[in-house]
Amino acid sequence: MPDNGVRAVGVVEYGGPEALREVEVPREPLGAGQIRVKVTAATVNATDTYVVNGSRARGRDRSAGAADIPGMDIAGEVLEIGPDTDTDLMTGEKVMAIVLPTGEHGAYRSDLVLPAGSVVRVPKGFSDAQAATLPMNGLTARRALDLMDLQPGQVVAVTGAAGCFGGYVVQLAKADGLVVVADSSEQDEDLVRSLGADHVVRRGDDVADRIRELFPDGVDGLADGAVQDEKVLSAVKDDGAVATVRFWEGDGSRSLRFHPVRVGDLLERRDLLDRLREQAEQGVVTLRVADVVPAARASEAHERLHAGGVRGRLVLDFA
Repeated sequence: MPDNGVRAVGVVEYGGPEALREVEVPREPLGAGQIRVKVTAATVNATDTYVVNGSRARGRDRSAGAADIPGMDIAGEVLEIGPDTDTDLMTGEKVMAIVLPTGEHGAYRSDLVLPAGSVVRVPKGFSDAQAATLPMNGLTARRALDLMDLQPGQVVAVTGAAGCFGGYVVQLAKADGLVVVADSSEQDEDLVRSLGADHVVRRGDDVADRIRELFPDGVDGLADGAVQDEKVLSAVKDDGAVATVRFWEGDGSRSLRFHPVRVGDLLERRDLLDRLREQAEQGVVTLRVADVVPAARASEAHERLHAGGVRGRLVLDFA
């Protein structure tokens, strides 16, 4: 591979998991305020599928033959630090980072240039694969809770609690002093309880009824990781808060406060990402890896994600 070429996994033609392939992309230039990272691990998230199938590219021109590279979080090693960069990191240090994929800039590549505010050290005692599962989902969970602005002792419901976003919401909410009611399948109930949920109800389209059985007046807030939208709104009391992860802003039927969560708003919130690092070291949040897959088999990882039932995150190995 030429000196200016970087190994990556992406799509040249949009499609399903089979569209992913190894590609070579140009090495990104390093500018002021930026850090070059040698990527060793990149997490596979559901949002990555929108890059693969072209949903995220609508309305954007792409030159013929150019690749789109998915991926929103990485772990790796600092290779270079650009001039005038506000950071205490040094070359050779192990780091994790959040990535906003655009064109050939995405997490599924072996060399990546990022704003310094997106990069922090990995939690002590954790592998690169584990660290790579934290930035995007952890920051999304943190953002959801901050937008809802609930106070200690109030009740938050979490759907999709066995997933990475939902699991982080449960754990961070408990750390914030909230009472947590979470949904779960029968198979995942032990997992969800182990994350710290105070109450666990069976998941499904009628989960709101089961939440109301526990809290007849409704809960103060809802983090809808299962994307159930209007099906679960009746669980929330009037004027309660709802955090959504697919930009849904409600149906206007009730006086609820909707907060679509856009993790891109936290792209350079190094303080929040570093706080998540500390909470991982303290055992407040659990870094769950389902499996580590060689980057060349990214299509296999996406097929497993599409099939469902994955608990924790699949991670691509670029080492």
